[in-house]
Amino acid sequence: MDLLLIKKMMQTTFALRRQTIVRTCPPVNELMDLWPALKMESEVYAEFQRITNQNLPNTFYVAFDRHLSRLMVIFRQKASKTGKTAEALAEIFKIHDEQELHDINTRRTTVIHALPVYLQEDTSGFFRTCTEESEPELGGVAVALLTVISDNGTSQVQYQPVTISVVIENDIVVSLPRLADAFLVMFGLIYALHLSYPKGLTNTFEFTQKILLGLEDRKLSPKLQTLKNDLMMHV
Repeated sequence: MDLLLIKKMMQTTFALRRQTIVRTCPPVNELMDLWPALKMESEVYAEFQRITNQNLPNTFYVAFDRHLSRLMVIFRQKASKTGKTAEALAEIFKIHDEQELHDINTRRTTVIHALPVYLQEDTSGFFRTCTEESEPELGGVAVALLTVISDNGTSQVQYQPVTISVVIENDIVVSLPRLADAFLVMFGLIYALHLSYPKGLTNTFEFTQKILLGLEDRKLSPKLQTLKNDLMMHV
């Protein structure tokens, strides 16, 4: 595979691709047939940079990892209180604390699961799980992250998955080994394909866009403004 040639051709066809995507909004599978390079992690990041002039993985991970410890503290504080949100967060941190390994990837995974819960958003259709032997049910799925596991574990947070697949419009687009990378590729594809954020997870994705990446960050929802203020006090 000639990656340099692919990159050159994707750059050459960028204007045509944007015109096609923004003006006619064809189905994602048609776009992927036209430009299969968008199934490659490196080309998703390259496309994002063409659109925003921003290096997606570098910018995201610098900001995310800088706030990771504080986010863990904020979410644990909420988990110690009462109510459905607190109970859901407490369950996530119970699973986290039971892990033998607590490295950067463990913390990233925990925070990605905890963030939408803290923001009181519905993750039921977004985080999906299946085993290697089972066929995932992807009918009617607009956007989701599918965790493939090796057994029939029931844990809502998986720290050692087989793969994490990005699902868009019922189809698996790309599979990666870690949740954070899959989440980031999904975010990049949403920009590249001019898609709406997943239904019910607007605050989670706007947190990524406006707080972590600093894109179009002039107006934040009250929940995000409160969270941002808390984070900025401890940078």
